[in-house]
Amino acid sequence: MEYILLIISAILVNNVVLAQFLGICPFLGVSNKVSTAMGMAGAVVFVIVLATMATYLVYTYVLIPLGIAFMQTITFILVIAFLVQMVEIILKKISRPLYQALGIFLPLITTNCAVLGVALLVIKKDYNLVTGIIYGAGTAIGFGLALIILAGIREQMELVNIPKGMQGVPISLITASILALAFMGFAGLV
Repeated sequence: MEYILLIISAILVNNVVLAQFLGICPFLGVSNKVSTAMGMAGAVVFVIVLATMATYLVYTYVLIPLGIAFMQTITFILVIAFLVQMVEIILKKISRPLYQALGIFLPLITTNCAVLGVALLVIKKDYNLVTGIIYGAGTAIGFGLALIILAGIREQMELVNIPKGMQGVPISLITASILALAFMGFAGLV
């Protein structure tokens, strides 16, 4: 039951992009079309789960024993960049269709602050490996859900006559803020 509450909380209540404001750049940049949002969402889930596992292991079995836990941020950045590059190389060799499906999204994820944020939050909240991976997966699913919802709304807004001064980024920011308010309604759920 604890894991179910953690997943629901990570997806709806403490949504990484709408409540914690991590990953705003890809949230606004990739949410023009639902198809690209779904591709990015899938890639984010994949990378956040792997990065959470890898950074937890590095922190627990390398940084803490060496007494350099204060180096976690720079170490996590390097681990995430290395991990994304390795995943890209391995997918290119092993599964060409999956590599092509993820396309440009894998390199974009390297600079997604939500990946680093989740890795740091797992350490800050003192989760164990299993709980951290579940939290990471729930957070990534929440990011993907918010991204896909915003993309669907933005596709529908193309059919509406929006004043010239509000087109593009302004209406996207207003829509994202209203979406964040809607997600605040889940606050009493968990």
